[in-house]
Amino acid sequence: MGSFHSMPEEIQELADKTGFTLEQIEHLHRRFKQISGDQPTIRKESFDRIPDLEFNPIRSKIVRAFFDKRNLRQAPDGLADEINFEDFLTIMSYFRPIEMNMDEEQLDHFRKEKLKFLFHMYDSDNDGKITLQEYRKVVEELLSRNPHLEKESARSIADGAMMEAASICVGQ
Repeated sequence: MGSFHSMPEEIQELADKTGFTLEQIEHLHRRFKQISGDQPTIRKESFDRIPDLEFNPIRSKIVRAFFDKRNLRQAPDGLADEINFEDFLTIMSYFRPIEMNMDEEQLDHFRKEKLKFLFHMYDSDNDGKITLQEYRKVVEELLSRNPHLEKESARSIADGAMMEAASICVGQ
């Protein structure tokens, strides 16, 4: 994607598809170029240069989510080797906050897309289920930087939360 101002139709399509404003797309395009090293695509290794991700306990899940073909709407499973700017925008759109001017249908669609994205992030074996083991791993990763919490305590927290969710969802 060359000069932003030379492709207004393409930019408008991206805005319609992702919900970003033209200004937000321009900002994200600069960020994409920074991460990619001015290349047309980003590889997983490029995320190693993002300081904000360095200490994130679920860094590996976030990076993997950017390359998950289910999130890119490309295939039912698998990981892409690299992503282009449109793919990058698609993933970033899952992080957008809810807008106040959305009608009920837009809001419902937006929430479902976000839930699918999060589900794919935690369904690490791509089997369409989040098992107790997958959930435990996520909780352990999230709590791993807490020096006052032992692994067994993190496991108990994960088990309790999963049991509560199961009791709420029985029959659904």
